[in-house]
Amino acid sequence: MKSIVFLIFRRMRRPLMTLLITYAVSIAGMVLIPGQDADGNPWRMDFFHATYFVSFMATTIGFGEIPFEFTDAQRLWVTLSMYAGVISWLYAIGTILGLVQDKTFQNALSEYRLAREIRDIRRPFYIICGYGETGSALVKGLTDSGRNVVVIEIDEYRANLVKVENQRDYIPTLCGDAQKPLYLQEIGLEHPMCTAVVAVTNVNEANLKIAITSKLLHPNIKVICRSDSHDVGNNMASFGTDYIIDPYDTFATSLATAIQVPCLHLLRSWLFSGADGELKEPVYPPVEKHWVVCGYGRFGKAVYERLKKEGIRVVVIEAAPEVTGSPAEGVIIGRGTEASTLQEAEIEKACGLIAGTDNDANNLSIVVTARTLNSDLFVIVRQNHMDNSTIINSVKADMVMNPSQIIADKIRVLLAMPLLNEFISLAYYQDNEWACELASRISGLVGRHAPTLVEIDIVPRQAHAVFEVLSNGGSVKLGELQRDPWQRDSCLKCIVLMLERHNDRILLPPPTTELKKEDRLLVCAGSSGLSRLYWNLQHDNVLSYVQTGEVAKHGWLWRKFSRKRK
Repeated sequence: MKSIVFLIFRRMRRPLMTLLITYAVSIAGMVLIPGQDADGNPWRMDFFHATYFVSFMATTIGFGEIPFEFTDAQRLWVTLSMYAGVISWLYAIGTILGLVQDKTFQNALSEYRLAREIRDIRRPFYIICGYGETGSALVKGLTDSGRNVVVIEIDEYRANLVKVENQRDYIPTLCGDAQKPLYLQEIGLEHPMCTAVVAVTNVNEANLKIAITSKLLHPNIKVICRSDSHDVGNNMASFGTDYIIDPYDTFATSLATAIQVPCLHLLRSWLFSGADGELKEPVYPPVEKHWVVCGYGRFGKAVYERLKKEGIRVVVIEAAPEVTGSPAEGVIIGRGTEASTLQEAEIEKACGLIAGTDNDANNLSIVVTARTLNSDLFVIVRQNHMDNSTIINSVKADMVMNPSQIIADKIRVLLAMPLLNEFISLAYYQDNEWACELASRISGLVGRHAPTLVEIDIVPRQAHAVFEVLSNGGSVKLGELQRDPWQRDSCLKCIVLMLERHNDRILLPPPTTELKKEDRLLVCAGSSGLSRLYWNLQHDNVLSYVQTGEVAKHGWLWRKFSRKRK
């Protein structure tokens, strides 16, 4: 607000001084120029009447000459004063219009309004720094799940996109550089309801500065950063950054999981996809022959190292090895779009191809050329821009590596469903048979659509009926909650994936597990299973029915009616 007031006074200083001088001179002239009273005697207007006359003369001249008719000298002075006043007012009004249209003033006013909106927030919210492809996908995922976010974006065009895109809720947005502490403070970094800062700009150094600022100004806040550089990532970790996400390492780990434990990779893709998609088909990357990797940048290096750890021979094609470097086994110089380069890499004998350059057009050309030489290839395509989804999907690659979507999905799960991230981390210690059995159960539960995942806490707000029973010394078993309140002998379409109790986490807890207060459940449900599960959790008589087969009569009117009938 101080900057707005300062800007107004700085821009209006000259117009205000011009008006002040014009009025002062006009009043002084009316006082000094001699006039005549009604009898023709000499008379001078006093200061009060001069001020009064000049004041109403600025807006209208219809009140006449006061208190007596003016002399010619006075009328000449009034004429000059009128023109001077009109010119001064035009100058002042023009300056005001220019100030209102000034970009600096509009930005200052927008920042003030935004700061006031953020001060009034009474629910937990997240700060998203950067509204590029990753940020927009993340904001949509979080708002669709009912989370509140605020956005800071340095590019004005992308900041304005937040206002015009079809979002579920209103999203406060600030156009500014998130590297500057002042802007982070204005966007709500020190607000008591701010629970996390997410830095997903496309500049590693900017994300590092945001992480440092956030941890220094708000040490207890959760900070999640994107980084595709190991050096920057290590620097972020030294300042206590909670989660550092490298999309290339993340995909390389996913590829290794698909090779080692394909059912776990399939399970993870189902659970991370969100409830709006469909179940994906399993993928089985081959390992019998060698792979060809086109592009030895950050992504190429990550998948190369993973494939080598799996004992797979890898041939690398790179157009500029003097810039990216080359593996110990050497590199074939080229882009991979030429048939001769692919043939030099023995593409006809390969089992897998990774088109991993930073150019989508080149990646598509690589795939098309390679398939003419070997139609049985397992193909992985790197997608650099979300806008190219249609043409990327048209080549029907076995796996698509989209850095923006990988980061957005990962952060969405970390913020909106942290139990799911813990479940997947523990599931990596299970074997493929365990994962296949669970995937089969989920497939039978939901059909072709992706499952709905929710976190349920055994607290009064989310599980009133269960919490009341436990508070009164009763017990509730997990299997009782999974009974259908309409048909008690049937089971609901839901699976409890994990139970968290203090520091203990139980994967797929058995139905005989007795619940305790403040337990946390990760539930995977089908179309109707979730709504009926909430009935069991919240309503006393429904919970009594699924437990005992009898409906408890809790209401005063129902108890009175029952006594009369007896």
